[in-house]
Amino acid sequence: MSPKRFASPTLVAAALVAAFASAPASAADYAQAPGSTLVFASKYDGEVFTGTFPGFDTQLSFDPAHLGAAKLDVTIPLTGARSGNSDRDSTLQSADFFDVAKFATAHYRATRFRALGGNQYAADGTLDLRGVSKPVTFTFTWTPGAQPVLAGKATVKRLDFGIGGGDWADTNTIPNETAISTKVVFKAK
Repeated sequence: MSPKRFASPTLVAAALVAAFASAPASAADYAQAPGSTLVFASKYDGEVFTGTFPGFDTQLSFDPAHLGAAKLDVTIPLTGARSGNSDRDSTLQSADFFDVAKFATAHYRATRFRALGGNQYAADGTLDLRGVSKPVTFTFTWTPGAQPVLAGKATVKRLDFGIGGGDWADTNTIPNETAISTKVVFKAK
């Protein structure tokens, strides 16, 4: 009988390195958990007001070590927008603003992520709102853990999406820029 030959440890190590190097980098998949918020802020005649989008849904694939595989997908039901003022809320639902009869939801998708230093990142994505798609950059911090937290902000130019047209287009009455902020608590999928 001939003795069995085993591959040298160097060849085994080289094969393992090659296998891992050619494996695609992946990110962890997360779903939104309770305790998450999505807030907008603007002004009307100089008075600041804020509102929320209850019922929004966020799906995330993210690993800071593999940003090339990251994905962010947010669905925002516009029919639920609340600012604490019933007159303003009904105006937001109207054809001059969100036009929820035609466009009940907004959607944000990002597949390009950049590290900004520390635990800060930027997601370059597209916001679909009122039938218009425009690029929007979302900056955020990432706090890992059993229930990771993404806390971020973006600025949306409302007139780019036809929000507040007609008599409402005057940026002295309502600024063009609307601040968006969010805190999303996640659970692993």
